[in-house]
Amino acid sequence: MKKILEVLQNENGEIRFDTDIDVNLYPEAIPNISSMAAFSMATNLWGGNEMSVLAVLRALTLADLSLCVNRKEMLEQLEHGSEYLAECLNTVRKEFEKAGEEIHVIYPGSGTGNKCS
Repeated sequence: MKKILEVLQNENGEIRFDTDIDVNLYPEAIPNISSMAAFSMATNLWGGNEMSVLAVLRALTLADLSLCVNRKEMLEQLEHGSEYLAECLNTVRKEFEKAGEEIHVIYPGSGTGNKCS
């Protein structure tokens, strides 16, 4: 098992990060992680803590964006990358639904899953 991202906060409030992924050696790891994470987020494989996990992921994203040298450029890259991934995942979602699988979508700000129709 690989550690994609470990985020720990110590008793002093300091946050520490760790990963087993070396993007310099394996740049293809990032798009692979994005698609696998999106698939997991669209299923019931979370373990019941979806709202808290998404809230923390979004907090980390906000922190990252706040430190960007060029936020506008970063947001454009995120927009284009997420749009492409969304198109791919919608195709997969439709195939899962045809097979009778239940798909959940977590909408921004809601933190709750809703079945796609």
